[in-house]
Amino acid sequence: MTASTTDRAASRTPFALPRIGIGTAPLGGLFEEVSEQDAAATLRAAAEAGISYFDTAPRYGHGQAEERLGRLLAPAGITEPVVSTKAGWLLRPGPGGAPGEVVTDWTEAGIRRSLESSLTRLGRSSVDVLYLHDPDDYPEEVGRTAYPAVRKLRDEGLVRAIGFGMNHSAPLAAYVAEFEVDVVLIAGRFTLLDHEALSTLLPLCARTGTAVVVGGVFNTGLLADPSPDAMFNYRPAPRRELARAQECRALCDGFGVPLSAAAVQFPFLHPAVGSVVVGCRSAAEVTANAAAARFPVPDELWEQLADGGFVPRSLLEG
Repeated sequence: MTASTTDRAASRTPFALPRIGIGTAPLGGLFEEVSEQDAAATLRAAAEAGISYFDTAPRYGHGQAEERLGRLLAPAGITEPVVSTKAGWLLRPGPGGAPGEVVTDWTEAGIRRSLESSLTRLGRSSVDVLYLHDPDDYPEEVGRTAYPAVRKLRDEGLVRAIGFGMNHSAPLAAYVAEFEVDVVLIAGRFTLLDHEALSTLLPLCARTGTAVVVGGVFNTGLLADPSPDAMFNYRPAPRRELARAQECRALCDGFGVPLSAAAVQFPFLHPAVGSVVVGCRSAAEVTANAAAARFPVPDELWEQLADGGFVPRSLLEG
């Protein structure tokens, strides 16, 4: 069994999510600023690679990532993109229109205002997916107002699918169990170094038909380039994780496979996973990640990675 041949689970989404997408937090200035020129080049490279799915959020650069998609997608030649954005946090401008604070608002009015603001920045009349963004600590508000609000927005045709985007699988699984969820985005918890989502979330989504989008497959960079100054889950990589990533790279090197290829393709070993989104800040990163997604990974390497504890063996035996 390989990542490219695993049968996909049936999905609740009314459309097929593209296999590979671009996460736009870097275009909003995550870790370092990205110029308008580089942002435009990033999207042109996506068009050249045949990538049409873009995940964004108001919190990415205080609206900058959404605004850039709105300005730059069409000039890049991407006229029919699949776009997901998020709600649950409102942007408050600072003095003189400068970026201000971000505040939670899970009310129906707040969710609607968030989406309307996103649509304005994106220059769109609707989006394909609307995620509730990191509602880990707000289960009462989600049940009382936020989830009913996104269902209403879906009924009105302003979004095609609804779900949750989070960094932790346990609360995300709880929401999938409680509500009818079309799609979820789980970041950093189903990677070669972190299998947290496998215990509950992924089997549950397979049963419910909830499509799964996996983000953070590089764990903030460590699995792209396990160098001593690499980041792991938004912090400098601890020695143990750095050593594990370097061990994983050595196994991949033995088969002539880039570590990034195994990292990008690993989530597809589970049939609930339909898409992977990878953050890109440059044309070079888009080109490299698109190549990693296509690079042949032999079954023998997956077996070696399972022996090393990087791939749960259950994924190869299904």
